[in-house]
Amino acid sequence: MKSAIAIAAHPDDIEFYMAGTLVLLRQAGWEIHYLNLARGNCGSVKWNAARTRAVRRREAQQAARALGAHWHAPLCDDLEIFYEIGLLRRLAAVIREVKPAVVLTHSPQDYMEDHMNTCRLAVTAAFVRGMPNFRTAPARRWIEGDVTVYHAMPHGLRDGLRRRIIPEIYVNTTAVHETKRAALGCHRSQKEWLDISQGLGSYLRAMDGMSLALGRMCGRFKHAEGWRRHSHLGFCGEKADPFRDALGRNYRRNRKYAP
Repeated sequence: MKSAIAIAAHPDDIEFYMAGTLVLLRQAGWEIHYLNLARGNCGSVKWNAARTRAVRRREAQQAARALGAHWHAPLCDDLEIFYEIGLLRRLAAVIREVKPAVVLTHSPQDYMEDHMNTCRLAVTAAFVRGMPNFRTAPARRWIEGDVTVYHAMPHGLRDGLRRRIIPEIYVNTTAVHETKRAALGCHRSQKEWLDISQGLGSYLRAMDGMSLALGRMCGRFKHAEGWRRHSHLGFCGEKADPFRDALGRNYRRNRKYAP
């Protein structure tokens, strides 16, 4: 059975940007994995960090179950996702344990550093999967095999300088949108926090709006997620595109995308 792992920064990021595609892969017979690097401890205005960590851990576990994914424990606190060797060794150990054919992660360009640093760590952890001389923590044997890295769309479909980002690939998530919505709804603690900190109104409507916008950009699907493939060098064959092979009619390349 092929496996895919979604690696995001905070509890609820997978649900916002990646969960629809993850569920479609599971329906296509893949084993799916769910990992947020950070514990979400800063995501509250009414609880202390310890209480917030515990609440958000339970919510993330519930969301992973709703998606049918294997949940992996987070590795650090919010705003402590740095591109540094200790965290890289721990994430690389997870990659070697899961042996994914696909890694889903954040866009290299986004509105906050936690997202972008998660992206960098996920890419490097996948890259070193087959290097016997790179030590992981805990120790895990190096693995063989290709892996394709896909980057999700940034929040608001724009980079940190407000420039528009367009996807290379659209994935039709219409049929699984309610599952995606139910998983996001597991993060009940975040509605008040996001209303106060980011002015998003309803966080469920914000996710709906992003997937509808991508569907309109595609011109074929009602709800969609957008993706860009990382360079194949050191990862997989030049033409490798497991989404195309697994998702059938739910896959559409963007002819306007020019890598």
